[in-house]
Amino acid sequence: MFARPAIAGVLGGVLAATVVTTVAITAPPAVQAATGVTTTNRCVASVPDPATKAPVEICFSLFRPARATKAHRVPMILHSHGWGGSRTTDPTSPEVKPYLDAGYGVLSFDQRGFGQSNGGKAYVENPDLEGRDVERLVKVVSRLKWVLQDGPGDPRIGAIGGSYGGGYQFVGAFREIADRHKQVFDALTPQITWFDLKQSLAPQSVPKSEWDLALTAAGANALPPQVIEGLTESAATGTWSNGRVPGTVDLDAFFRRNGPKWQVSQGRHINVPVLFGQGITDELFPLDQGLKNWASALTPRARKRSIFIGYNGGHVLPNAYPFTVQPAGDPCSARLTGGKDFAALTVRFFDRYLKHRSVRLPGRNRFHLATAGGTCTTVRSVAPNTTVPAGTVLTPEAAGPALATKIADGPIRIAGTSYLSGSVTALGVNNRAFYALAVGTNPVDAKVVQGNMAPWSSEAPARGVPARIELPSVAVDVPRGQALFVVAVATNDMYGGFGSRTPGAVVIRNARVSLPVVR
Repeated sequence: MFARPAIAGVLGGVLAATVVTTVAITAPPAVQAATGVTTTNRCVASVPDPATKAPVEICFSLFRPARATKAHRVPMILHSHGWGGSRTTDPTSPEVKPYLDAGYGVLSFDQRGFGQSNGGKAYVENPDLEGRDVERLVKVVSRLKWVLQDGPGDPRIGAIGGSYGGGYQFVGAFREIADRHKQVFDALTPQITWFDLKQSLAPQSVPKSEWDLALTAAGANALPPQVIEGLTESAATGTWSNGRVPGTVDLDAFFRRNGPKWQVSQGRHINVPVLFGQGITDELFPLDQGLKNWASALTPRARKRSIFIGYNGGHVLPNAYPFTVQPAGDPCSARLTGGKDFAALTVRFFDRYLKHRSVRLPGRNRFHLATAGGTCTTVRSVAPNTTVPAGTVLTPEAAGPALATKIADGPIRIAGTSYLSGSVTALGVNNRAFYALAVGTNPVDAKVVQGNMAPWSSEAPARGVPARIELPSVAVDVPRGQALFVVAVATNDMYGGFGSRTPGAVVIRNARVSLPVVR
């Protein structure tokens, strides 16, 4: 999984061993860096892959700041990489240096199937595999005499990382809740990660072909072969592989438990502060994935102490069709830190919740969303509060220019999630259409806001079927002289050009758009 360079990197019967053992890897066991940080490289034995017996070694680099001693214990921060990457071994790297400079210990690890943890396959944050891996690392940290401990087996610990490096934070935190019935992590800062992995890879069971192929290529040596087969087939055909056709792979079964959505369905919630960083222009894990984590994965108490940052960035590929706006930048972190970045905000967040310092931490229990124009909008709610008529919204019969319908004149400010409702008629088979909000002076020059479109699909013909379509979550200021549009198109390049199997317009009559208008 990939991200803009400016954003932090980027995706049953196994019994837990009762004893954690560590073994040295080929690198020297300890190296004294010029910064005064001691680096130690080790591996820890974790649970075997399914249908195997050999433990999988999870390898890590442990960074101990110069002032950390048994008499002066410090909190620990876990870090891990994005999909297809590997851990950080250099204490001067930008991934870990801000936290070492602030006096935190850092443990950066290779996730199962990647880097030197290549004795197993990547099961994409499965609770029984990658979840157990994180538990092993927490146990290692709990035995370090220079790390602050809140109790037996309970180190003072936070976590950083983006994309797949955000996924481990959730699976690790939920695994500890399931096994110990308590919170072990004290603060999380996941960036550009998911709530529902299936919905991210194939919303409405329409595969994001461009991203599914990229995911498969980056994980070619790590993924189980059957998953590579299923993702490749889905991307090639434009139909999600769910095992219903004999001989095909059931990707639904593979991905079902691999995200906070499933954990929440089991009655688990995170009750510690979380600093979210989510890309609004992110095409793989869009803004709505972070918003759903906020709304569903956290307890009300946790939300009161948490902060949500939406920035322009994340997993982004060049868009050619339809006409879109893909800005970059993080004005909201800059606003909350006096001109600094998300890493500086993260250090301040950890100082408050790991060191329990009385640092100024504005913006808690709020959404801070970067607009398409590069400003920051802060709101208490991202839910729609205004419904406007849209008449008839329809797509071209096949590939062709997006059709735009004006729904509001500027000035108007939108921040959050909108919904398109109405009665859908589509007479073809395996019908698909793609929708988004757009801004322009007229229907011809209207540009999709912040890059994303949302699919609607129906395998059977539809005649006046009620529908409520969740549009991509965005933040935008529509100036006077311009207007807000809802656009519809038959194909979208992120989905590999796959439209309806039988050409024909998808028509929504008596359409309404519910908007989160900032008042």
